[in-house]
Amino acid sequence: MLTVLMECHDQEAELAQTLSVLVSAAVEGLVSDVIVLDHGSQDGSSRVADAAGCRFHQNWSIKDVLLSARGDWLLLIEPGARLQAGWVDEVMEFIALNRQAGRFAPARNYRRPLLRRLTRPVPPLEHGLLLPKLQAVTLAGPGTDLEALARGQKPLRLSSEIIPAWVASSVR
Repeated sequence: MLTVLMECHDQEAELAQTLSVLVSAAVEGLVSDVIVLDHGSQDGSSRVADAAGCRFHQNWSIKDVLLSARGDWLLLIEPGARLQAGWVDEVMEFIALNRQAGRFAPARNYRRPLLRRLTRPVPPLEHGLLLPKLQAVTLAGPGTDLEALARGQKPLRLSSEIIPAWVASSVR
């Protein structure tokens, strides 16, 4: 049903946080596979991905990765982001009823600092992105990454919340 895609670079701890949230979705049959696209990590990211049963790619072409995805829908998410309670049921319903992209609501307790909100645009994957696989394959070209796939989308907003990845990295 759903393939989860993440890009990482030396984000072992963040990757583990996000993968732990996906376990319940895999048990319920929503997540069929998780693909981690690496950008030359020197930490234990590959071991974390392997232990969680993910496919870990160090040299990859986005088009090939998308074509190999088992799910008909993709969830693009940043390592360190954590989906909050209730997301599995909402995503199942969303996938059944929609054909366009969707994005999670930002967690109310984790708003970006005011200065960051005023000076920097929201990164394309800060709130995750649900995207039909066929649409992603159509958009993918040479040099495309997950952020490029997310840019320019006009997704519907889900009510389920996501704690963004920057929260995990700011705690360190």
